[in-house]
Amino acid sequence: MAPKLFTPIDLRGVRIPNRAWVSPMAQYSSRFHEGIPTDWHLVHYGAFAQGGFGLIMTEALAVCPVGRMTPYDVGLWTEQQAEQWRRVTDFVHAQRIPTADGSSVSVKIAAQLGHAGRRASSRRAFPGETPGPLDAVDGGWQAMGPSPVPYPGYPVPTEMGKIDIRQAVDDFSAAARRAVGAGFDIVEINAAEGGLLHEFYSPLSNQRSDDYGGLYSNRVRMLREVVAAVRRVWPGPLFVRIAATDWLAGGWDGNDSVALAVLLNSDQVDLVDISTGGNAVTEIPMQPGYQAPFAERIRHFAGMPAATSGLITEPEQAESMLASKQVDAVLIGRAALREPHWPQRAAYVLGVPVEQAPYAPQDVVGAWRGPRSTVAARRTAD
Repeated sequence: MAPKLFTPIDLRGVRIPNRAWVSPMAQYSSRFHEGIPTDWHLVHYGAFAQGGFGLIMTEALAVCPVGRMTPYDVGLWTEQQAEQWRRVTDFVHAQRIPTADGSSVSVKIAAQLGHAGRRASSRRAFPGETPGPLDAVDGGWQAMGPSPVPYPGYPVPTEMGKIDIRQAVDDFSAAARRAVGAGFDIVEINAAEGGLLHEFYSPLSNQRSDDYGGLYSNRVRMLREVVAAVRRVWPGPLFVRIAATDWLAGGWDGNDSVALAVLLNSDQVDLVDISTGGNAVTEIPMQPGYQAPFAERIRHFAGMPAATSGLITEPEQAESMLASKQVDAVLIGRAALREPHWPQRAAYVLGVPVEQAPYAPQDVVGAWRGPRSTVAARRTAD
């Protein structure tokens, strides 16, 4: 029997060839203020597709200029951006992964749609560059949020009126419509990482007293409106990334997340992608797989598929999380940056025959072979 990590999963008619997925990771590599993917994005995402990941999640694609985290963010608010993403999606789809029955399935790619909210107009966190808010003289702009409550160290955002909220919902919908033409297989709404939608449902950042604040049902209203708007134009699998907890007393917590997942399930969301934190400066108890328990609770109580990231680095660890039904898929982040062909090593470690492992034909000559006890030494040598 094939390891769970290398079994396909079918979601709303789309077959993803395995459960090793690339987590969304910001690249900040568009040209200044253009939002258009470049050769960097083709090579970056293409390497993961060649490396055997079943699903590749893009970084957050801004749905409008004001919703960018930095001036270097890529986006999906123009047709020109969508046309350039087609280069990436076409290459990804050309990569195929063999399955145990002798067939093969194309690698899939998901567009993560996001709005940075009060954390917009930031400097990119590159070595040698000072992080923090971006001044207008350097190309910055006025950020918006649910309330005039700043993220620590950032300026006070403009409180969004109902017209602004309606516009943001429409921006998500328009971006999802462009994702169809851009060739994406899946759309994920980013409602985590301290972005706009997270800010609306978290009581740490939402101090409104209208239909979008106060009561739990009001704070989750904007996210549910975005989901409904996207679902009207997007026929394929729809994921939502949520922050399962703010890790801070008085903030959003795991019970809130389970209740939200129940609502998202009824709203025709196909999978919940679990993250944590991001909306406050606080201590996060990070350890291998630290977000998996939140995903497990959502799978059990909301009755829907869940995936997560969070210091998932080793094949045995990933397989254990899947086999114990904590998650339906694992999202590999930093380990994928270090090792874009991570699934190939994972297949070797878990005993998958070379002919069933996720190798491109050009890569088979370099397939992992020999005693598995030498894997650590070989990794060092390579």
